[in-house]
Amino acid sequence: MRQIVLDTETTGLDPRHGHRLIEVAGIELVNRRLTGRHLHKYVNPERDIDAGAQAVHGITLEFLADKPKFADVADEFLEFINGAELIIHNAPFDLGFLNAELDRLGRVPVGTVCSGVIDTLKMAKELHPGKRNSLDALCERYTVDNSGRTLHGALLDTELLAEVYLAMTRGQNMLMIEPDETPPVLLGADGLARQRKTLIVRQPSAEELAEHSRLLNAIDKESKGACVWLSAATTDTPPPEQRP
Repeated sequence: MRQIVLDTETTGLDPRHGHRLIEVAGIELVNRRLTGRHLHKYVNPERDIDAGAQAVHGITLEFLADKPKFADVADEFLEFINGAELIIHNAPFDLGFLNAELDRLGRVPVGTVCSGVIDTLKMAKELHPGKRNSLDALCERYTVDNSGRTLHGALLDTELLAEVYLAMTRGQNMLMIEPDETPPVLLGADGLARQRKTLIVRQPSAEELAEHSRLLNAIDKESKGACVWLSAATTDTPPPEQRP
């Protein structure tokens, strides 16, 4: 299973108002493991950056002046995400900007290239209703170290989101048990795998059997012969040495 954890930074909040992409990053997971492959591009937006957006990510127009335009990186981006499932925090935002950039170039939208999209914000709201589910809040909840995140940045945010996503979905890949798998794997309350311990059967000693019989006889006497355990023990249950 190939997945790409994806994030973008932009000049503003809405591509319908002419705002553009300025940074895109993705890191690759295969079978829930980081492969080391990644894509990271700064993009010249060919327009001003809103002050509010710049306060969030700290990227200036001067820094982007010599960076490639999106048209120059579109092919590499599409090839990188091709066939993969995308993992994005607040997916409609990032997909809106990516699709707007692709539409300007007459290219197909992201959804026709990737195999699907997981919105971790939506997932987090379902798992933690009524709680804060920003990336910072999720890092705190799942003990992911985000101390280096003083500003938003697409590459750093994908690395943090990958850790958060794996923590949020821990155990999902353990639910499929092979037919011949032994010993069986269980999931603890923390979602971590636990192996079932071998069951140890201890036979009662003669003294314990005698004490058990005494107790059953006392119960039978008090209940005027209605002790069902005594009747079951005397009629149905063979002594330990005769049990298969």
